[in-house]
Amino acid sequence: MTTQAQLGDKTFTLERFPLDQKNRSLQAWDSADEYLINYVNEHHPDCRSLLILNDSFGALACSFNQLTVCSVNDSYISHQAVAYNLQINKLSTVQFSQIDSLSALPDDIDLVLIKIPRNVGFLQFQLSELSEILAPGTPVIAAGKTKEIHNSTIKSFEQFIGETKTSLAVKKSRLILSTAKGGYKAADFPITWPLEGTEFNITNHANVFSRDSLDIGARFFFNYLPETKKETSIIDLGCGNGVVGVMALARCPKASVTFVDESYMAVESARLNVEQNMPEQFDNCQFIENDCLTDFTQDSVDMVLCNPPFHQAQAVTDHIAWQMFKQAKETLKQGGELRIIGNRHLDYHDKLNRMFGNCKLLGSNKKFVVLSATKNY
Repeated sequence: MTTQAQLGDKTFTLERFPLDQKNRSLQAWDSADEYLINYVNEHHPDCRSLLILNDSFGALACSFNQLTVCSVNDSYISHQAVAYNLQINKLSTVQFSQIDSLSALPDDIDLVLIKIPRNVGFLQFQLSELSEILAPGTPVIAAGKTKEIHNSTIKSFEQFIGETKTSLAVKKSRLILSTAKGGYKAADFPITWPLEGTEFNITNHANVFSRDSLDIGARFFFNYLPETKKETSIIDLGCGNGVVGVMALARCPKASVTFVDESYMAVESARLNVEQNMPEQFDNCQFIENDCLTDFTQDSVDMVLCNPPFHQAQAVTDHIAWQMFKQAKETLKQGGELRIIGNRHLDYHDKLNRMFGNCKLLGSNKKFVVLSATKNY
């Protein structure tokens, strides 16, 4: 993996997180970062106070370290990566702060930089939050791959921020240049919808997978969730809105469930969904932002439920699934079970067999498989 980044007139060592991922062809910055940095250096040399949104691994935080910078991310892993890359480059954090996507934004800002997220709803939420705090005339500059910037993207900036134009494409990346008009424009988040076949209502914040309805994978997984009256400890790993863990609580009334995700919005959605739908079991639950199960106590839980992702931001990769399986095995008690759902083509059966020495098919359809692996050693 390339780690030496030439950004503007500076060179940094930038590591992509998690550090031990196997796909070493990925790097911690892209041409959109380069374009954004060069543009700011040329057109905004007098900027003193900078708000950065969605800086996945710290390329922007490192490049503008001489300024007062507030970095906003919904990703726990991104927070860790940004802090790590500032540290290894021996950069000061005196004027630097990080906040999560649900925290109040600072209101004394000269310039806003945005790396455009994959989730359109999340972008609209962020633009709405900016509309509330930006003084008229404040420039907002966003960057992304040309193929990811659509007419609807431009319309979102015009709707929430103000007058907007785009740059020429450079290395398949493009800038969106917008100017705050002032005045708050609300976005329709969080969203609440009824969970089919239940009396539950599910609340989703903007950056949560399958925001508007039950996704088909979770619907199929429901057929294979545990059901017991015994005391049991369960982790909903990569919990998203927590719907799998909520259904497990409904079927296992004496269970303690830990909801884990790297998204702050996901964990908050899960917390709301337990609190609103199963308040009597809320005290038996924990809600944790984390890099999978890093630093969880070994041999401590009875079951891990998981629908592993196969991408990280714009990169398609299976390293997160591998990490989830490995750390689930470490965290499970002897005889404990990892139960997952995945797309048929991802061949998780082979991965689990290699890691656990066993794997059982619990159910399948044309798109998904539900698999179980038991920790026997």
